[in-house]
Amino acid sequence: MVSWLGYGNSATVSIVLDDEETRTKVPVLLEDDGKEYQHLFYDGDNVSGKVVIKLKQEGKKLEHQGIKIEFLGQIEIYYDRGNHYEFVKLDKDLARPGDMTESCSFPFEFLKVVKQYESYTGRNVRLRYFLRVTISRRLVDIIHEKELMVHQLSSYPETNSSLKMEVGIEDCLHIEFEYNRSKYHLNDVIVGKIYFILVRIKIKHMELSIIKRETTGSGPNTYNENEQINRYEIMDGAPVRGESIPIRLFLSAYDLTPTMKDVNKKFSVRYYLNLVLVDEEDRRYFKQQEITLWRKSPQSLKPENRGVAALESPKKENPVS
Repeated sequence: MVSWLGYGNSATVSIVLDDEETRTKVPVLLEDDGKEYQHLFYDGDNVSGKVVIKLKQEGKKLEHQGIKIEFLGQIEIYYDRGNHYEFVKLDKDLARPGDMTESCSFPFEFLKVVKQYESYTGRNVRLRYFLRVTISRRLVDIIHEKELMVHQLSSYPETNSSLKMEVGIEDCLHIEFEYNRSKYHLNDVIVGKIYFILVRIKIKHMELSIIKRETTGSGPNTYNENEQINRYEIMDGAPVRGESIPIRLFLSAYDLTPTMKDVNKKFSVRYYLNLVLVDEEDRRYFKQQEITLWRKSPQSLKPENRGVAALESPKKENPVS
């Protein structure tokens, strides 16, 4: 929450939501590693409440050129902080130009607000929703903002086939790996198996990790940031021909977001399963496979309020062919 107070520090502003006591809150990490709790909204939810303005000195006149509240959806690219890209902007006038001589409050309501993207804070980009109150003044405006969290829900995908691949190094290594699905909700479990068909190199251990790839910009200005979410050792020791290694990975243990593709033509967030084999000479061989993550509707959410969208069908390492 950010607040700037105008000339003379003459008033403070706060925003109180109508369902503030009952609406779910989610923890959000701040840039300074602190944490705050933001109220959670979904696509189509109403956003309503009141703006409370308290004068520092009752009876002392506060002159203004009008008071308004805005509902904003904004994308901020960290290396381009001077430019904020607004994809939603709704506003309501709360008061005409005049004088305030006592503290007061103003009700507001934004009905069935379209929130087409999920809130997101990454390494190089942030997508945020917030309310902003502006008391326009001759010298310095009084501005107050309240952050809101938005989750984008999806329905079960119509098609969700298993992932099967054969990979290897000619005459040295041949393995097959299979994952039960290609699309997973954020609390899902990845189940799979790895089969060793040919093993002529001495494998020391094998691990599976989830890689998050955040892409910002486009064309020659595209920038990719990879983050390893976890590292899960699935084998320690040399495998033999015909051996089968089971995989079971619980996604709920990790801080994940849904897959985001070309959000407002500004950024994307994709996830990959990264299989890594390490031989006795510490050479690393890897194979990546993209998966789609989506947010399942909470059971506690009433069906008529879910706003559910359909899910679209979506050291030097040595790549394994």
